[in-house]
Amino acid sequence: MSVPLDAAAELLSAAMREAVRKYSLWYLVEGILLIVAGFLAIAFSAISSYAVVTALGWLLIASGIVQAISLIGAAKVPHFWLQLVSVVLAILVGLLILRDPAQALLTISLLLIIYFMIEGISKLVFALTIRPFPNWGWLLASGGMGIILSLVLWANLPVTALWLIGLLVGIELISVGAALAWLAWRVRHPPALPLPSAV
Repeated sequence: MSVPLDAAAELLSAAMREAVRKYSLWYLVEGILLIVAGFLAIAFSAISSYAVVTALGWLLIASGIVQAISLIGAAKVPHFWLQLVSVVLAILVGLLILRDPAQALLTISLLLIIYFMIEGISKLVFALTIRPFPNWGWLLASGGMGIILSLVLWANLPVTALWLIGLLVGIELISVGAALAWLAWRVRHPPALPLPSAV
C-alpha cells in the first residue's frame, strides 16, 4: 500500500518532532557544549585556525586514500583517469597543507576575504535593484559592512590569517549551539498559553 507524499512528509515531520522531544536534554547539553567550544575557538583563535587547517589537510589525504582504494581494479570504469587525477590532487594538496599550515592559513584567509568582498558587492547591487522596496536599506548596509570588513581584513592580512578561520569557526559553533540549546529549551519549557479573556 502506497502512502501519499504529503502524508509521508507529515509522518516524518511528526517522528522528528517526537525525537526532539524525547532527546531534548541531550540537545540542550550538545548546544551548551557547542557554545562553550565556540567561545574557546574565539579565545584561542590562532590555535583553532591551525587545528582547522591541519584537520583539513588530514581529511584531504584520507579522502584521497579512500578514493584510491575504490579505484583498485576499476581501470575500465568511465572517467577513470579523471578520478585518478582527483585522488592525486587530494593527497598532494593535503600534504602541502600539512607541510606548511601557515601558508595554507594565508591562502584560505585570502579566499575568505575575496568571498566577503564579492558577497558585499552582490548585496549592494541587489539592494539598489529592489529600491524602494521596504527595508532595502538594511540589505544595503549589510553589503557595505561586508565590503568594509573585507577591506579591513585585507589591510591586516599577514596577521588576519592567524585568527580569521578560528574566529569564523567559533562564531559558527556558537550560532549552531545557541539554536540547538534554544530549541531544546523551548521543547522542555513550552511557552504558557494565554488565558482566554473574559467577555
